[in-house]
Amino acid sequence: MATKKKNLKKSAKTSAPKETATAQPQAAPAQGQPDPTALSIGDLKNLSTILDVASTRGAFKANEMAGVGFLYNKLQAFLAKVAPEQKPEGTAGAPATAPATAEGK
Repeated sequence: MATKKKNLKKSAKTSAPKETATAQPQAAPAQGQPDPTALSIGDLKNLSTILDVASTRGAFKANEMAGVGFLYNKLQAFLAKVAPEQKPEGTAGAPATAPATAEGK
C-alpha cells in the first residue's frame, strides 16, 4: 500500500503543468487610439488646480506643505515652459486690462 501512495504522489507531481518563464506581451493600443495612460498638458493643469484646492482646504499637514509647494512650483514652471498661455483670438494688440481713467476718490 505504501508503494501505491508513492506512485500517486509522484504522478501528481509530474502531471502538474509547468509554468513558463516567458511573459505574454501586452497588447499594444491600436494605431489612431491614444494611450490611456498618457498624461496630457490638460491633465497636468488639472493636477495643478487639485493641488491648489487641496492646500486651500487644509488637506496637507504643515510638515507636508514644503514638499507640496515645491512640486506645485515645479509643475507651474513646466506648464509655463511647455504650454505658454495663448492670447484669445481677436484681441491681438489690445491691452489685457483697460487702463484706469478715474481715481477711486
